[in-house]
Amino acid sequence: MATRRSKRHAAEKDMTPVQMEGALKISQMVPKRLQYSPPLAAPQHWGKRKKHDIENIQHEEEESLSHAEISDAEDPNVHGLSAYELERLENIRKNQAFLSSINLLQASKDLKQSSAKRQPSQRGLTRSIVVKEVLPSRKSLRLQNKEAQVLILPPEPHKTDVVEKPKKPAGPLPLEPVNMAEGSKIPPQFFQLCMEGSSKERRVELDLKEYCTSLKNMTISEDRVAKVVKGRIFSAAFHPAPARLLMAAGDKYGNVGLWSVDDDWGDDGVLMFEPHSRPVPCLAFSRTDPAQLLSLSYDGSLRCIDVEKGAFDDVYNIEEGLKTFDFLSHDCSTLVVGDCYGNIAIVDRRTPGTSHVSLHSLDPKIVRCVGVHPLQQQYFAVAESREVSIYDVRCLKSNSRPVSRLQGHSLSVSSCYFSPCTGNRVVTTCMDNYIRFFDTSTVGTEAPLLTSISHDMRTGRWLSKFSAVWDPKKEDCISIGSMSRPRNVQVFHESGRRLHTFTDDERLTTVLSVTAFHPARNAILGGNASGRLHVFSD
Repeated sequence: MATRRSKRHAAEKDMTPVQMEGALKISQMVPKRLQYSPPLAAPQHWGKRKKHDIENIQHEEEESLSHAEISDAEDPNVHGLSAYELERLENIRKNQAFLSSINLLQASKDLKQSSAKRQPSQRGLTRSIVVKEVLPSRKSLRLQNKEAQVLILPPEPHKTDVVEKPKKPAGPLPLEPVNMAEGSKIPPQFFQLCMEGSSKERRVELDLKEYCTSLKNMTISEDRVAKVVKGRIFSAAFHPAPARLLMAAGDKYGNVGLWSVDDDWGDDGVLMFEPHSRPVPCLAFSRTDPAQLLSLSYDGSLRCIDVEKGAFDDVYNIEEGLKTFDFLSHDCSTLVVGDCYGNIAIVDRRTPGTSHVSLHSLDPKIVRCVGVHPLQQQYFAVAESREVSIYDVRCLKSNSRPVSRLQGHSLSVSSCYFSPCTGNRVVTTCMDNYIRFFDTSTVGTEAPLLTSISHDMRTGRWLSKFSAVWDPKKEDCISIGSMSRPRNVQVFHESGRRLHTFTDDERLTTVLSVTAFHPARNAILGGNASGRLHVFSD
C-alpha cells in the first residue's frame, strides 16, 4: 500500500508548472500555526455524535480559515494569529465601536459616580474631630524570649458603675449657646425672631384637592438640611412666626437646638443649648407667648426658655422619669404631665415653686403620650400599655376610671393626639404596625374605630419611634415617617388615602422618625438619628 508521502510526490509530478506556482502562493498566505494544524478528527467520546455535526464543524473551520487568509492578505501585521484569534479581535473591535456609538461607557461611569456614597449635609453644627492615639506595634512574647503573663479578667460592669451625665442644678439656667465662643453674645435679631408672633390673618382652609397641590409644591434644597443637635432627635417643633422658618429640636443627650434657616448666626443659623442631661422626648412653643419654648426630659426636669429673661426657667422638677406633656388651658399656663411610672401631674405655671398641683396614678405602668382636646380642654387622651383612654381632669382621683376607651391595639401604643380644630378624631400609632383613626365627636364609653392604615413601625433600637401628627392647618390630615426606600415622609388622609410622599434622592437618604407641620406656612420638617433636620417648604 502506497504511503501518504509517495502519493503526494506522485501528485506533484502530475501537476503543471502553473498549478505548482498557484499552490505555492496559497501555502505562503496561510499562517504558520494554521499550516501545521492537524486535521479535525472526531474523538472517541464523540461516538454518538451524528456525522453531519462533524461536517458542520469542519465547514465552520474552513470558513474561518478563508476569513483568516483574507484578513492576513489585507493586514500584514497579523501574521502568526489563528483564525479564531483573528475573529476574536474583529468581534472586540465591533463591540467597542457599538458601545461607543450608544455612549454606554460614559453612562457606566456616570452611574458609578451617582451611586457612590453621598456625604450628609455639612451645614449646622460642626462635627468634632477625634484624634486617635497611635499605639506601638504589638510584639509576641515568645519572639522576645519572655514568659506568658497570667491575665485576670476584670469584674463585669454593673448598672451603678455606668457614668451618666449629671443632672442640671435646680433653678434658672443661663441662656448661653454651647456652640459659640465664650464671651460672645446672642445677636439681637435672634430675640426679635423668637418674640415674633403668628399671623393674625385668618387662614382659609383648603379643600382636599388644593391641599394636595400645596403639598406637591413643597420641595427641599441644600440649605434646608442642617445638623441642629449632636445626637438622635427625639422631638421637634416649628416656631409659629410665618416670616422666617425657625425650628427647635431635642436630642438624646439633653440638648435643645434652635435653627433659623435664613440666618447665619452660630453655625449656619444654629444655636445649641444644654438645659437637660438626658433625652428630650417632648417640646413645644407656647401658643400665647411664642418667645417661650417648653422642653421636658427623662432626667425629671421641665424647663421653659424665656427669651425676655435670657434664661431657662424651672417649671416642674422630680427625681427622674418625665415622659410627655401638653397644654391644658388656652393660655398655656396649665400643663398635664405624664411620667414613666403611670402618674399624671397637673402643673400650674402661675404658682410658685416647681411642684405639681395634683398627682394621680393610673392603672398602666407607663404613660407614653398625652394629648389634650383642643376645645373641651377638660378631656385628655393617654397612650397606655395597649390601649388609649380619655380622662376628664375634673374627675381625676386615685385609680381614676376613663370616660372613654379607644380599643383595638394589640401591642404598645406610642402616640395619641386629638385633631387640631374640632377634636372629633383621635389618631394613634401602635407597634402592631397600624395607624388608627377613632371617632371622638361624642365622648362616650367607647370611641368607634373609623380607619386602620397598615404602616411599618419597626424602627429598632437606634431610631426614635414613629408618631402620627396632625397638620394644624388641616383637620383630617397627618404626617408620619417611613421605613420604606427611598427614604420619605408620608401624608395620609383620615380615610386611609395617602395624599403625598416627600422624598429626594440626593438630600433625603435617612429615616426621618420625627415630623412636624408648620402652624401657618406650607412647610414640614423631619428629624433623623444623627441630629439633622430636613425641611420641605414652598
